[in-house]
Amino acid sequence: MVNPVYDPYLVLNQVYSGGKYLKQALAHTPVEPLNKARTVSICYGVLEKDAYLEHIIGANAKKQPKSSIKLILKIALYMLEFMQKHDYMVVDFAVGLTKKLGKEGASGFVNAFLRSYKIPPPPARADEAAALECCAPLWLYKKLKRAYKSDAKAVLCTPSAGVCVRFTGDAEEYLSRPHKTTPFKNVYIFDNFVRDSGFFAGEYTFQSVGSAAICHVVKPCENLLDACAAPGGKSVLLSEKCKKVTACELHPHRVELIQDYARRMGAVNVTAVCTDSSVFNPEYEDAFDEALCDAPCSGTGVINENPDIKLFRKESDVKELCELQLKILDNCARYVKAGGTLYYSTCSVLPEENDGTAYAFLHLHPEYALVSLENPLAHIKTKFGLQFLPHLSMGAGFYVAAFRRKDN
Repeated sequence: MVNPVYDPYLVLNQVYSGGKYLKQALAHTPVEPLNKARTVSICYGVLEKDAYLEHIIGANAKKQPKSSIKLILKIALYMLEFMQKHDYMVVDFAVGLTKKLGKEGASGFVNAFLRSYKIPPPPARADEAAALECCAPLWLYKKLKRAYKSDAKAVLCTPSAGVCVRFTGDAEEYLSRPHKTTPFKNVYIFDNFVRDSGFFAGEYTFQSVGSAAICHVVKPCENLLDACAAPGGKSVLLSEKCKKVTACELHPHRVELIQDYARRMGAVNVTAVCTDSSVFNPEYEDAFDEALCDAPCSGTGVINENPDIKLFRKESDVKELCELQLKILDNCARYVKAGGTLYYSTCSVLPEENDGTAYAFLHLHPEYALVSLENPLAHIKTKFGLQFLPHLSMGAGFYVAAFRRKDN
């Protein structure tokens, strides 16, 4: 029998010790095919429950274990607490992996810890207890509590709604599977969906309902700029209602992602360009009818699908991201023709990245006026835009605002 702790360890070690995002680590790690689904489930689960697992280890270990041993404990604890696996089997597998890694001296500690640990009480302070319940950093919980009051836990804890798939044509053959209908044409959320030949033939693609919601507000036009476009999902979807789409990305390998995406989906009117959208390009001045800035952000609206964000994102990052978002908007404002529209979007639920950046932009650019938006996906209206929230918006935590450049 293959040790079920081994493959998750190989993947998660790249996340905890190597700084890779989980999807990267899974893509680059050869895992045993027969039990791949189990490995993926454990990896996502450990990251989702990381704060809780840390809480258990901190309360039961006299001193912090070394990183490799701590990771083995986290995987084993997750299997014991959330997968209802037999105690003796999990302990044996964890001890076996410890020895396999050449940590023979720690095997006794691993064995004793897993056989004797107790679940500690939650922290005494209310905010700390709530953050632990959500398995979120305390700073993030506090920000969301200020913004959303009693809904903060729902924003943080609402799970992914499933696998969102956008079809280019008839989806009938796939709709016998359990699914939810979204407000957008040919976009469905499935409980499970494994790609087949139809994916490579461009019959469908994986695209979040939040991404579809942002594209919904963009008006048809002749010439659209997608300023931060990788991996290309919005560019391709918008190519269906815009005659020409220029999709910009900073890094060459991400430009290739856009090209591959557009090619697979047959979007011949998408041109991918390697450029920095925060730096002025004279060729683009007054050149576009509309521009979409789906700016780099904290990703706090998609934690339910990317739990490693809770591990990597720091409170100090938010200020830097807000500065970059405003810099990109400030630059792209020069690219939109008079009478055209500049759209700003994020996958964040933090007000300072959303309405805060929109306010700062309008303060700097009196030549732009706020545009009122509507959307069929459930949302809350903020002062400057629309905020989609996981517990309201089919799992999506996105934001969008729009600004019209006044006629000269």
